[in-house]
Amino acid sequence: MMRKILIPIILLIWTTFGWAQLIPNLGGQRVGTSAAQFLKIGVGARAIGMGEAFVSIANDAEALYWNPAGISQFSKNALLASHVQWLVDIKLEYAGAVYHLDPANSFGIAITYLHTDEMMETTELMPLGTGRTFSFGDFMVALTYARNMTDKFSFGITAKVMQENIAELTMRAFLFDLGTYYKTGWRSIRFAVAVTNFGSDIAPTGTVEYINLQNEKVTVTNFQSFSPPTMFRIGIAMELVETENYKLTSSVQLDHPNDNKENINFGLEYWWNDMFALRAGYKTARVEENFSAGFGVRLPLGSTDFRLDYAFTNFGRLGYVNRFAMQFYF
Repeated sequence: MMRKILIPIILLIWTTFGWAQLIPNLGGQRVGTSAAQFLKIGVGARAIGMGEAFVSIANDAEALYWNPAGISQFSKNALLASHVQWLVDIKLEYAGAVYHLDPANSFGIAITYLHTDEMMETTELMPLGTGRTFSFGDFMVALTYARNMTDKFSFGITAKVMQENIAELTMRAFLFDLGTYYKTGWRSIRFAVAVTNFGSDIAPTGTVEYINLQNEKVTVTNFQSFSPPTMFRIGIAMELVETENYKLTSSVQLDHPNDNKENINFGLEYWWNDMFALRAGYKTARVEENFSAGFGVRLPLGSTDFRLDYAFTNFGRLGYVNRFAMQFYF
């Protein structure tokens, strides 16, 4: 039993520190090499309040985004609605539902919608505007299945269809998420791994026409393809203190994106009487984004439980990002 506990811990430590010594940091070279950046905007407020160190916790409807294996870690059916007030007046809406077919099999569905206000079109020859406007939007539908293989090990898979629209161009992709969740059986330690946004390269389709500096009309129909923003996450979580009235949970997570350098996330969550929660988190190796915090309130409504969560993230010179989320359990 002790070997089963030590192996994932050793792997996480070696991945965090040993790998960095063997392989040079290629984060600078990878920045800006993936498309569909809206897929990297975290949803929900509980996970964000904990610094996104959530894959090894993932025991509510927010698991639809973070770790598909997590939707089998709770017994009630759930509905989730989340709003993200992103940077530069970008808004992201997320809605999801989880249904438990039986104690072993769970299904989920989620919809993501990112949108902006109308923007003025400008060109090199008309920097003050052409008189036309355009909009930017992203839309995605995701279906999730998770199964408890044993009382300690679970896995999950998500299939996603996304579409991105900007002016005359459209980009579509079919992506997958894979996740595992393992309870070690020693104290409350659990270990999780998730790979999100895995798929083939994608490129825009459509036609763009413009006048170049030589006053010639140019038509572009072929565009370069880019990989989706695939993310590998591995984390460990446990309860530091747990009594009848309160609980303090900690988590540590390593993120390995395909378009940036690795970073480590730390998270804490304190629950009082299973009714009120305080959260804090920190992300390393980010130029602007670093700490986050938030709170949650759980209220019983007859046979239904209602939870309201809020989180903010500090983006340094870019300001703060606010997130709100509501969950219903029935």
